[in-house]
Amino acid sequence: ENPTTEEKPPPTWYDILLRQASVYGVAAGYCISGSLLSIINKWAVMKFPYPGALTALQYFTSALGVLICGRLNLIEHDKLKLLTLWRFLPAAAMFYLSLFTNSELLLHANVDTFIVFRSAVPIFVATGESLFLHRPWPTLKTWFSLAVILGGSVLYVLTDYHFTLTAYSWAAAYLVSMSIDFVYIKHVVMTIGLNTWGLVLYNNLEALLLFPVELIVMGELKKMEHEFSEDSDWHSFSVVLPVGLSCLFGLAISFFGFSCRRAISATGFTVLGTVNKLLTILINLVIWDKHSSSVGTLGLLVCMFGGILYQQS
Repeated sequence: ENPTTEEKPPPTWYDILLRQASVYGVAAGYCISGSLLSIINKWAVMKFPYPGALTALQYFTSALGVLICGRLNLIEHDKLKLLTLWRFLPAAAMFYLSLFTNSELLLHANVDTFIVFRSAVPIFVATGESLFLHRPWPTLKTWFSLAVILGGSVLYVLTDYHFTLTAYSWAAAYLVSMSIDFVYIKHVVMTIGLNTWGLVLYNNLEALLLFPVELIVMGELKKMEHEFSEDSDWHSFSVVLPVGLSCLFGLAISFFGFSCRRAISATGFTVLGTVNKLLTILINLVIWDKHSSSVGTLGLLVCMFGGILYQQS
């Protein structure tokens, strides 16, 4: 008699609870690292005003951290393969653009402006998911919550006394690159077959390889050569500390970010990023005087309320 293949037993209540705890755990990790990273990146870019170099250092730290931990058998990551590197290149390029425009926006605008444009991303991602990833169109309740987020964003922009063309140009570039990045990377995560640490390694390593192109295009290399040749304090503790923290939190958000992308939809992931900015707003109000007016802050809170109303379609 031929042995038959045994069917897997249905998941127990413990398995379901463990899976739910895992999802909430990575979501909490993403919220904490994401909330603090915005503040730390603003601090770092004020002390080290080279957005391209700062993002490259974050990529380098993340890629090196994964390789070292893999060598020490602390984590498991996929091996580097040329074909996979080629397939992942468009996603890495979009990731690079989104993080670079993020740093430029923080350099030219206050944290509040960054949060508002970050809050508007889910509206575009929801449409992109339905059009390109064949997910159901959001329900009316979902559209309402996204509209509330947009309304809060508009209220903030209308009362922004720090409005500059440069800042809002980078804000628009950030909005476009982030929207494409979230939808496309969700597609890559679902189809390329890499584990979480493999995604972190490929993403950061390939983004790092794009850094020389950005140095030449944006002219940052000449600026760095000129300023480093003078008496600069870029190697002092007051500069090294925020830059080092931004690299450490960059690695944390890479891991938690990819873990969340696996667990929830692209739109849900972007809204999660929006809601976690509540902590960022509170810290920003306490430590800096360059923030929005009371009406602008109300617009920010409306954005957060829209995020809370959101439910996955």
